[in-house]
Amino acid sequence: MGLWKLVRGVRQLELHRLILVLIVFCLLSMAFLAYFVSNSPKIKEAPPMPFSDCGGRTVKAVDNSRTEPVVLVFVESIYSQLGQEIVAILESSRFRYHTEIAPSKGDMPTLMERDIARYALVIYENILKYVNLDAWNRDLLDKYCAEFGVGIIGFFKANENSLLSAQLKGFPLFLHSNLGLRDYHINPAAPLLYITKPNEVEQGPLPGDDWTVFQSNHSTYEPVLLALTKSSEALAHLGPHRALHATVVQDLGLHDGIQRVLFGNNISFWLHKLIFVDAIAYLTGKRLCLSLERHLLVDVDDIFVGKEGTRMKVTDVKALLSTQNKLQTLVPNFTFNLGFSGKFYHAGTEEEDEGDDMLLQHRHEFWWFPHMWSHMQPHLFHNVSVLAEQMRLNMQFAQEHGIPTDMGYAVAPHHSGVYPVHSQLYEAWKSVWGITVTSTEEYPHLRPARHRRGFIHRGIKVKHCHFTVKLDNLIQKNMKESVRFCQEIKIILIHLILIDTALLQLDQKYSNINPCHDKRHKDIWSKEKTCDRLPKFLVIGPQKTGTSALHSFLTLHPAITSNFPSPVTFEEIQFFNGPNYHDGIDWYMDFFPFPSNVSTDFMFEKSANYFDTEVVPKRAAALLPRAKILALLINPVDRAYSWYQHQRAHQDPVAINHTFHEVVTAGPSASKELLTLQNRSLKPGTYATHLEHWLVHYQARQLHIVDGTLLRSNPALVMDGIQQFLGVTPIFNYTQALVFDEGKGFWCQRLEGGRPKCLGKSKGRKYPEMAPETRAFLTEYYREHNLELLRLLNLLGQALPTWLREELQSTSWS
Repeated sequence: MGLWKLVRGVRQLELHRLILVLIVFCLLSMAFLAYFVSNSPKIKEAPPMPFSDCGGRTVKAVDNSRTEPVVLVFVESIYSQLGQEIVAILESSRFRYHTEIAPSKGDMPTLMERDIARYALVIYENILKYVNLDAWNRDLLDKYCAEFGVGIIGFFKANENSLLSAQLKGFPLFLHSNLGLRDYHINPAAPLLYITKPNEVEQGPLPGDDWTVFQSNHSTYEPVLLALTKSSEALAHLGPHRALHATVVQDLGLHDGIQRVLFGNNISFWLHKLIFVDAIAYLTGKRLCLSLERHLLVDVDDIFVGKEGTRMKVTDVKALLSTQNKLQTLVPNFTFNLGFSGKFYHAGTEEEDEGDDMLLQHRHEFWWFPHMWSHMQPHLFHNVSVLAEQMRLNMQFAQEHGIPTDMGYAVAPHHSGVYPVHSQLYEAWKSVWGITVTSTEEYPHLRPARHRRGFIHRGIKVKHCHFTVKLDNLIQKNMKESVRFCQEIKIILIHLILIDTALLQLDQKYSNINPCHDKRHKDIWSKEKTCDRLPKFLVIGPQKTGTSALHSFLTLHPAITSNFPSPVTFEEIQFFNGPNYHDGIDWYMDFFPFPSNVSTDFMFEKSANYFDTEVVPKRAAALLPRAKILALLINPVDRAYSWYQHQRAHQDPVAINHTFHEVVTAGPSASKELLTLQNRSLKPGTYATHLEHWLVHYQARQLHIVDGTLLRSNPALVMDGIQQFLGVTPIFNYTQALVFDEGKGFWCQRLEGGRPKCLGKSKGRKYPEMAPETRAFLTEYYREHNLELLRLLNLLGQALPTWLREELQSTSWS
């Protein structure tokens, strides 16, 4: 019995020891694993993302044809700072996006359209709005992301009410907030790195004490950016003071199949902007990404120009060469581009003249571009030959002193004549220097600056520059950072101006902005030009609704003047909707006379295809933001039939070989030509859709709906309403000015003796009656569109057109 007690005691002791050893082993393993995960980043296998040829690290190819390359951005409010910063980066990067106020409860925005996912990426300004979604919407969004490979980017910005430590709801991830951090590190193994290059540590404290770091033992989380805590009194749950903590983590999707990138702060810090762009590129499989190719242009303006005592001396030239050499160690082949005006050569002090000579001695170490000979502002001269002679003098100077003249690049003094476009400058540039490229600092003068674009005019590329820097600041910290943390930069052109955006894809077009609404534009616009020659209102169509008749009635008014006719498009200029737009403001204004009285004269133009051309409202509002808009609407069924008959009259073979019913009922497998005719017949009649495009750029009080049916039956009444809308004086008596022509079947101008003067034979054609089944088909086709128009007009407080009221009375809409 005693022996048995002894044996049992030994066994219990061994069991206790074994349990104790196991507990110690588990604790040590967990500590080692936690330290390893947070301080030793590793590349982990992530689910495949869509493939793109944008370059950088290879990603696995999957089908991305089911998602649109659009970003869905959930913001706290339309005024939130971080939300605006996110949108600014998306716009600057030319990424398409859609913003929504983040729902905590309620319906999620529509994510699908005809089996196509509308968004390739989701961004939450506040990741807690995503985490705390109600179960239905959270499940809906997660299933969408998992099925279509859509990633999520989220931000957590701590505030005074944030918990110091908490687990992110539903995730194996802990957040520790309101920390001060220093010494930023980039994890070279983070899969998302693309633009960002982890060469060195960003030494020193990070701004603010509201940073959040992430901790997790799950293999799905890969740190991207890591930092040390500022304080030596490290929190116990954060480990030793010298440990690195993740402020940005990449969720590889190993937990739930959805890839995410989470930021423990906003994107104010410059490195976060780079990582944010990289996250967009990675999570969209490089469908939305910035090219690694960059073009830098650094012009040093006004060489040989300046008063005595302000010009370059020998020491300045040496400093210029020294700076260039230093920059070449950072940017291979960097070369300053010097802009010269030869008239002022040797016009300084003796020391300054020696500086001029030294510049020429080293002329082959620089690039050169021409200013004007006498540094004149081109917009002050209206004769091409005068500008050309100035350029020839500068060319002669360059040839005499061995300055290269074949660069094909020039800059106008003070950027005069580049924008607003002074056509004479462009013509002289091309004829004398063969210029193909120029640049401008802030023109077009748009705010915010990210809305500015380069453009091409008369075959000359106008590159837009973002900012100006002083010569002695070129090798300061900012430039070193941009070179150090970004991948290899390819130099093509090197303005005391740095262009930090890719310039390979310039717009073939540019926005013609009204120069008179911006003092900076007006100051460098020709004094011979005046915005008084621009129209005060537009008749926008659509086609085949009676716009020609409206045009003729308007021109009867003594205070209303239309544009001069075009030799190609007759009474229509068709400026905003086609290639004519690229000819610029000068070309457009030449169609209008100088008004005899600016305050009482009303000039207008009518181009009926403006109505349904999507780019027109934005373009028109840029040049004519205060213009009033007249849209003439008839029953869309009758408009479609009229267009078909119009095409038959012009011998369109498709219209001749197909009945109207065949045209409007053609299916998607029909010929391209038939579908084109169908589209031109039907699309303009979706009135509400097109009017909403106009209302994005014009206020409702600037829009007037003209009842086309009433214009045909009682034009005097309609014209009285238009006069009141325009505010034109004196009130013209259209009852006396118009007469009904029985033969034509519509109203015409009344001449002396009561004789009518009507539009040409092509107007007011009489067609066969439309087949009843075709009218029934189109009535149903336009049913929802007309209901949308009804709702829109009621919202705008506009009277319903006669034909729309008749439709309401003859059907069971309401």
